Amino acid sequence: MADMEYLLSTVQRGSECGSVSGLLSDRNFSVVIKEMGSHYIVESGIYMSSFAAAIFVAALVIIGVLLLTLLIALTVMLESCQSSHSGVFEQVRTSDQDDYCNTFAFHAELNNLEADEFPTICKQHTLQYITKGRFLRELNLTVQVAENYFSTMTPSNDGLDVILMDVDDILEIAHNGSSALHWSNEDENMRHLAHTIVSRLLRKLQASGWSVSFFTRRSMRIKNATIASLTSAGYGEWSSLIMRSDDELLMENWEYISGRRMQLRDQGFRIASVISSRMDALQGPCLGKRNFKLASAIYYKV
Repeated sequence: MADMEYLLSTVQRGSECGSVSGLLSDRNFSVVIKEMGSHYIVESGIYMSSFAAAIFVAALVIIGVLLLTLLIALTVMLESCQSSHSGVFEQVRTSDQDDYCNTFAFHAELNNLEADEFPTICKQHTLQYITKGRFLRELNLTVQVAENYFSTMTPSNDGLDVILMDVDDILEIAHNGSSALHWSNEDENMRHLAHTIVSRLLRKLQASGWSVSFFTRRSMRIKNATIASLTSAGYGEWSSLIMRSDDELLMENWEYISGRRMQLRDQGFRIASVISSRMDALQGPCLGKRNFKLASAIYYKV
């Protein structure tokens, strides 16, 4: 308070003299008095030690670094989130494509479509059906289901209980033959495993006393060649071999096969089962009491 009174008295004295310009200071502040006409401005400033200034600057630097780090972290999180969502969307698209190809394959089997009728986007899907082992797993599971069923059944002693097995499936698994299947060297082991699974089923059925009749969509004209192919593939024993006559060559496959089943029924045979991977063999009248659709080899045609 005394300092302020001293300051004011000094200003007053200076004013009486006509002009004032001076500098007053003490331990805590400094005051500069400038002449600006008849007005006077008092400027004040706060000084800090070099240590305090260093701390203040360091604090500013730390805050800046923290803000920069936060900005970088937010950027990385945003990119990661976008990448994660992109992966999810890609998985959804892939899953949708697989579902579509699976559905189309089912309809291809139902309508017995040819290889060139498969969509281009399903070509890779069909390859993975083979290379990922799905074909073998489905084939083996179906054969296990059939084996479990027939293990609880006993054929009658009159020899009239018969199981019909599609020989075209066997030939396509065992050989390239004249079909559209072309097995590469890399698939040779898989071909052998598929052949082993089917032949295992045939042996178990025959060992249990079942009469197994083969049927084929081939013409009777190549009967000898067909028998030779079956024998070389290890399927040399069967109850009968049903082949197309000349009058049946123009029939639809399902019509020809179901017609032959009706002939067997009329002859007194009881069809216990029809085993095939093709839908045309599982249509029409006179099917078995329990029929089994094997994993389809149609994927190999693509």
